[in-house]
Amino acid sequence: MDQDSAVDYYEVLQISAAAEPETIHRVHRLLAQRFHPDNQETGNESRFRLVTEAYRVLSDPEQRARYDVVHQRLQQDRWRLVAQGAETENDFGVEQRVRLTVLEVLYTKRRVEPHQPGVFLIDLEKMIGRPREHLEFTLWYLTQKKLLQRSDSSMLVITADGIDHLEENYQINPQTRRLRAVN
Repeated sequence: MDQDSAVDYYEVLQISAAAEPETIHRVHRLLAQRFHPDNQETGNESRFRLVTEAYRVLSDPEQRARYDVVHQRLQQDRWRLVAQGAETENDFGVEQRVRLTVLEVLYTKRRVEPHQPGVFLIDLEKMIGRPREHLEFTLWYLTQKKLLQRSDSSMLVITADGIDHLEENYQINPQTRRLRAVN
């Protein structure tokens, strides 16, 4: 694991960094069954490969030890980023735009793929370019307002109220035919 390809294998398996080997094995089996490409309902080849890679690294004591050194450093770096950005990130306008961006991503996903309308948090982070630590408040707020919810498979999904909120706070730009925030 290097800084450029910082995949959080603990997040992939949805476990704590202190998880016991038995827990890692049990969770891997559940997630591998869920995301296996042969699973007609929830199969996802890329997620399956990621889950398998995470298990391969975390189930081997030597690889896990090496991974944990890098993982811990990256976690510290991310929190340092959060602390440094705290003053600039308290801008209400920035937070409102992030909320609308999250809703727009989920709206588009639901509209384009109605049978798989959710997005995993790890994918949302990559799509909008913000680390989880910067999204936690946003997701908490949107969930409390019932504008989004988590599906049974922990995916983020926009609700009907979320769609209404997005449409009330966005308007179509006629030149580009794209949504833009109403100021």
